[in-house]
Amino acid sequence: MTTKPGVRPARPYFSSGPCAKRPGWSAQNLGVETLGRSHRAKLGKARLKEAIDRTRVLLEVPGDYRIGIVPASDTGAVEMALWSLLGARPVTMIAWESFGEGWVTDVVKQLKLDAGLLRAPYGALPDLSAVDPSTDIVFTWNGTTSGVRVPDADWIAADREGLTICDATSAAFAQPLDWPKLDVVTFSFQKALGGEGGHGVLILSPRAVERLENYKPAWPLPKIFRLTKGGKLIEGVFEGETINTPSMLVIEDYVDALKWGASIGGLKEMMRRADANLHAMSQWVARADWVEFLCADKAARSNTSVCLKIVDPAIAALSDADQRAFVKQMESLLGKEEAAYDIGGYRDAPPGLRIWCGATVECADIEALCPWLDWAFAEAKKSLN
Repeated sequence: MTTKPGVRPARPYFSSGPCAKRPGWSAQNLGVETLGRSHRAKLGKARLKEAIDRTRVLLEVPGDYRIGIVPASDTGAVEMALWSLLGARPVTMIAWESFGEGWVTDVVKQLKLDAGLLRAPYGALPDLSAVDPSTDIVFTWNGTTSGVRVPDADWIAADREGLTICDATSAAFAQPLDWPKLDVVTFSFQKALGGEGGHGVLILSPRAVERLENYKPAWPLPKIFRLTKGGKLIEGVFEGETINTPSMLVIEDYVDALKWGASIGGLKEMMRRADANLHAMSQWVARADWVEFLCADKAARSNTSVCLKIVDPAIAALSDADQRAFVKQMESLLGKEEAAYDIGGYRDAPPGLRIWCGATVECADIEALCPWLDWAFAEAKKSLN
């Protein structure tokens, strides 16, 4: 019999997006002077530029890379890159989870490009040594729905001919990004910094800018995707002049998160916090006999979107639908106890749990969560008897 734990996480927020707010967050900490003002006014543009500048410092982005705030979250940023840059040369698509597969669908079925495909099932990485450096490469750095990340960028050739387009939305601010190997990087505020949704960040290397200014896609580009005018980069996009109207409240919240990241010690400390959270989860998984990491390779295991599979024989023998129902029951039990919210695996992923361990989550809360997971599993299993 499993006893109900006596200590709850102080903040039971473990959703993988939107993610937990930074420790000590309060709406009272947000600036309000930009609210109700035009984003094109001097004040609004200055705050957007501040968000860009603070992003560069905290994420350690090279000075010659452009950073822009764009519409439609990380999805908008990725789509902008795919539609604006691809088609100039062959492309290799790398996918091992839901979002990577989504980019494959867009490139193959919407842009109708004859792409090379490298795939792996959930929990594994493809053979990255098979990537052709003469092609453009599209990949996710961290598979948010599989808990699998690339360990490094050593597999990307320094003298590559193509561009690398990297969806880094659940890796940014938690994992080291090898900037010289990356030409396009995208992410959204709502992931590792616990920001609000609706806006994305698009980062371009000089090589990506050169492609934009010297290549015109064969397909028409919607206004919301256009990054050039008259064959030149629209520099204003990367100076705080957004393509469409942003939420200044969201921007104020993002600036607050960036200030917090800088105040605790910057990128190094944020990565350390995420690593510590993964370590706490790893110690518990080693003790628990009913659960394992979806990603078997420790080197490729995410320190943000930690994905777990239930290996207890009685549960593993259930149908896919019944396993998902079992996870839902665990979620319900934990939610009623206010011990954990939103920890079910992604809808397209194998049945299991997904627990956000990024830097905005306190390690003490991860440690408090683990006994509750054991309790919820035991309680849900009782109902099968």
